[in-house]
Amino acid sequence: MARLALLSVSNKTGLIDLARRLVKEFDFEFISSGGTAKALKDAGLPVTKVADYTGSPEILGGRVKTLHPRIHGGILARRDVPEDIADLANNQIRPIDLVVVNLYPFEETIAKQGVTLPEAIEQIDIGGPAMLRGASKNFPHLTVLCDPAQYEEYLQEMHRSNGEPSLEFRKKCALKGFLHTSSYDQAIAAYLSQNLSKEAESPQHYTLKGKQLQSLRYGENPHQSAAWYETGTTSTGWAAATKLQGKELSYNNLVDLEAARRIISEFTDTPAATIIKHTNPCGVALGQSIQEAYQKAFNADSVSAFGGIVALNRPIDAGTATELTKTFLECVVAPSCDAEAQEILAAKSKVRVLILPDLSCGPKETVKVIAGGFLLQASDDAVANTSTWQIVTEKKPSDDELEELLFAWKVCKHVKSNAILVSGDRTTLGVGAGQMNRVGSVKIALEQAGEKAKAAILASDGFFPFDDSVKTAAAAGIKAIVQPGGSMRDQDSILAANELGLVMVFTGIRHFLH
Repeated sequence: MARLALLSVSNKTGLIDLARRLVKEFDFEFISSGGTAKALKDAGLPVTKVADYTGSPEILGGRVKTLHPRIHGGILARRDVPEDIADLANNQIRPIDLVVVNLYPFEETIAKQGVTLPEAIEQIDIGGPAMLRGASKNFPHLTVLCDPAQYEEYLQEMHRSNGEPSLEFRKKCALKGFLHTSSYDQAIAAYLSQNLSKEAESPQHYTLKGKQLQSLRYGENPHQSAAWYETGTTSTGWAAATKLQGKELSYNNLVDLEAARRIISEFTDTPAATIIKHTNPCGVALGQSIQEAYQKAFNADSVSAFGGIVALNRPIDAGTATELTKTFLECVVAPSCDAEAQEILAAKSKVRVLILPDLSCGPKETVKVIAGGFLLQASDDAVANTSTWQIVTEKKPSDDELEELLFAWKVCKHVKSNAILVSGDRTTLGVGAGQMNRVGSVKIALEQAGEKAKAAILASDGFFPFDDSVKTAAAAGIKAIVQPGGSMRDQDSILAANELGLVMVFTGIRHFLH
């Protein structure tokens, strides 16, 4: 008797070629439902409709097609269990050798603008997952394919094994089937959680799923394995970036690129550049042009900029490209790059140059893995608004000083805590990052700024628990400080600022970055 294959696919890529080869090379017969049966028939291939095979018509507008014992009996029957074979014979059920199923495009549907909940619900496949799970469970006795990319591999395996795919191959296909249904169910659960439980601050159940985009050479260190995964069915963020040139991206490249993207997304109205080392900014600046912004950012700490990650919020032009080639850089990302600039950058062929038109494409949530679980939080995407700030000193900031305070505050938000940032002329002058006490960060930032600290601005991501940081800043020549406020000893800092003639502004919001 000819082999029997059940074909029921939403994505018909490669279907007809697969079916033709199955008939010609391996003597298969087909049962199919709905659009798959029509596609096979239109291609001149013999096919039996599921409704004709089961004797039960499709009902409920196609919601029920394959949910029938003649289908699932053929899928789940164990060929080495006599009772199962007897059940098949008594119920006129043919054993199914191959199940080719992929699912309704649920994720593609919900990715569309304006899709309604009823529209999304109709794209929740029922029969498909049931067949996939059944066929995957019974992998010792049949093969299941859920991705057109598997078709050629299956045909090659059939030729290699004289028409009997190895147990290892079938097991691998079963795993892919279960991963497919698991991913599908997670997408549905996540969508319904977002749409039906909007009143909840945090979901009771949170699923994280991804598809491997690329295997990376290693992780943070050479002895650590690593891979890059993308989420969703439509590539977004770094998965959607175009690499114009350079070596493959590394784990650390991607981590630093994301840190650079977060900083540069703070600035949209003015050309801005940032240079990142180990997720902290060593230089951030605004300019009249993107070339000026980059030059200012580079000069802010040219030593640390060596081997850095550069993010620009304007297209790369020839002048900027020329400046970028004057030092060693790991990566450059910008919204676009003109043809002349590409030619110039090609001289540094190992530099990774990426184009990401939407630099503000950040995640709404962040996840950190801990032993036994993970932590979920909303992204720190609060927009700074100077109208809500409180000027707590007798001395008030000028309009220009307020703009400088805003610049420093936006950048300080993206420095590892305890974070202190000194700025002037919309350029970082000193950065104190990740110290165990705040006054230590103050000293590092001021030492780096040196003489440039005179008449500069200082930003702190957290409040000052004592007035020592204020006094240290004043001694270095700082003229204004922006900080969250909220310490039990705020008044001590305010008094010190008044005595020393400083401006101090409280933002009322903290930006710790651990």
